[in-house]
Amino acid sequence: MGQQLTGNLAATFADIALAHVTREYPGKMDHVLTGPQDVQTPGALHPAFHGSFDWHSCVHGFWLLARLLRSFPELPQCGQIRGLFERQLSATRLAAELDYFHRPMQENFERPYGWVWLLMLAAELRRHDSAEARQWLDNLTPLSRELSLRLGRYFSRLPYPIRAGTHPNSAFAAALAIEYSEICGDEALRTLVRARAAAFFAADTDCRPLEPSGNDFHSPALIEMECMRRALDRSAFLAWLDRFLPDMAVRRPGVLFDPVAVADHADPQIGHLDGLNFSRAWCWRSLAGALPPGDPRARLALASADAHIAQSLPHLRDDYAGEHWLATYALLALTA
Repeated sequence: MGQQLTGNLAATFADIALAHVTREYPGKMDHVLTGPQDVQTPGALHPAFHGSFDWHSCVHGFWLLARLLRSFPELPQCGQIRGLFERQLSATRLAAELDYFHRPMQENFERPYGWVWLLMLAAELRRHDSAEARQWLDNLTPLSRELSLRLGRYFSRLPYPIRAGTHPNSAFAAALAIEYSEICGDEALRTLVRARAAAFFAADTDCRPLEPSGNDFHSPALIEMECMRRALDRSAFLAWLDRFLPDMAVRRPGVLFDPVAVADHADPQIGHLDGLNFSRAWCWRSLAGALPPGDPRARLALASADAHIAQSLPHLRDDYAGEHWLATYALLALTA
């Protein structure tokens, strides 16, 4: 196994996230104006999650910090993280975040990417065993319940999966929704999403990926694989994998195994490719853990994951275009 999450690296991730989750500017908003009264600052509209350039990055920045707080309780930044959560995850601030979803023409704000990251934050807080984390989770629960219901309605009427390598990707949303539903006991969402994932992807065979695109941060092929790993029982998944990637044992399709070069880490779209490297590594490492003992494909998957991580780990802080979100995907890869 290659790079692992060490205490020093966890501290670096914590410093990165603490520097941006309350940084209001620059800020990119997905906000519909229905009149001059709607011209407001990010902090006024989103009292809990107004940092990190955009709402979804702020939410998964909180997820990163919550994961580090649980996994590395001796980190020197833990006091800062607790203080941040006490301020930002208050009942009053989170009620205002819920109210935002009921504003005119904002019903689908951050659908589905921001929704599932909010659910992942709830799932991470559920994994904690402290009284303070239970309070943060209680404060978050009205919003997580609302987004779970909306996500279920969305998946139930989505006619075809969205296979883009960016925010709308259906397989990514389904994968995270399944994790949330299992941790938080949301059986209705789990049953629905697993069924929809099977309907979307079960018939896919002999993958011929047309990737990467120039602004991907997910591999449409590998995130589909990770989704199906979660949606199916193990034997059904392994049978599906044999059909989907029949030549994996000989390292084909080769494009999925080789990390991508990033020509401009400061470009907000081209820089997505650093995230693609981490996202692929997350999927490959997750697959390796699902394969039977001694399966030679596990070695190939782990080697590819290590190469992808090594390609982009040095670039987390090259520019704020990546700094405000990349550490989350690095954490996914390193803890898969």
